[in-house]
Amino acid sequence: MSARLVIENLDCGSVRDVNLTLAAGECVSLAGPSGSGKTRLLRAIADLDEHVGAVYLDNKDRRCFAPAQWRHRVVMVPAESQWWEDTVGVHLNGSADVDLEALGFGPEVRGWSVRRLSSGERQRLALARAAALEPAVLLLDEPTANLDAENTERVERWLAERRRRDGTALLWVTHNATQAARVAQRGYRITASRLQLVVP
Repeated sequence: MSARLVIENLDCGSVRDVNLTLAAGECVSLAGPSGSGKTRLLRAIADLDEHVGAVYLDNKDRRCFAPAQWRHRVVMVPAESQWWEDTVGVHLNGSADVDLEALGFGPEVRGWSVRRLSSGERQRLALARAAALEPAVLLLDEPTANLDAENTERVERWLAERRRRDGTALLWVTHNATQAARVAQRGYRITASRLQLVVP
């Protein structure tokens, strides 16, 4: 598999000297105690927080991309998604009905009020919104934390299909070791400010 995302000597806050390569279509899990820097690392890769070091997408340096262009190709889905309009459909411009269906929604969801959404519905719709950008890389910050078992399975199945079909690379933060073993080809843990490979 070809390298999709390459991170070299990246320092961001408390996390230092990160070297990591994600192949096209690969899922890598990331764990670590609260406050260890998992979210900060995702934000640095997405160029949302200050950092030093190099990040490459398909062998092209991040600095060659305009910030908005990079954030359309390397998309972070935070644990708490932001919604700036009252109606769901405004946020889902470009989202495919097939993705919404796979995530458990009918087309009528576009007419729903954002205020009526549960935290789990927000999580799933944030994933559909991110997918509409057709990213090369998805940075997922506990994307199933608020979901029941049925919807967790939906999300895992849908993301696995995107990896196979589109070659999307996933960096997936999860505290659930069983989930990490299920979805990821490799796993890492932040320990003492460093990224360490988790040995099965």
